[in-house]
Amino acid sequence: MTKRILIVDDSASIRQVVSTTLQGAGYETIEACDGMDGLKKLDGSKINLIISDVNMPKMDGISFVKELKANPAYKFTPVIMLTTESQEDKKAQGKAAGAKAWVVKPFQPQQMLTAVEKLVM
Repeated sequence: MTKRILIVDDSASIRQVVSTTLQGAGYETIEACDGMDGLKKLDGSKINLIISDVNMPKMDGISFVKELKANPAYKFTPVIMLTTESQEDKKAQGKAAGAKAWVVKPFQPQQMLTAVEKLVM
């Protein structure tokens, strides 16, 4: 069964790189341009993993993860934060919100796939 991954990032080029990388590894991807859009894409269908940026307009990644975790259908969906932020306090906020991994941009596609494979068991 194909695993579905939601990519939430306000950068179209980042979404494209992540999507291409994941599709190349056999995953199905859904894209959202910010946290609000990401929440709209959560329609109750099964999502195996979410990859989210931190700094986005309308709703940032940390707020998005908090909202996501409040939804019983997605409470246990693993989240990877993909961001230029590498400060420990941001990572702590992400972890507190429920993020399982933190990948810093620019990322290597293989590094991303390794993180995804660990979480999409």
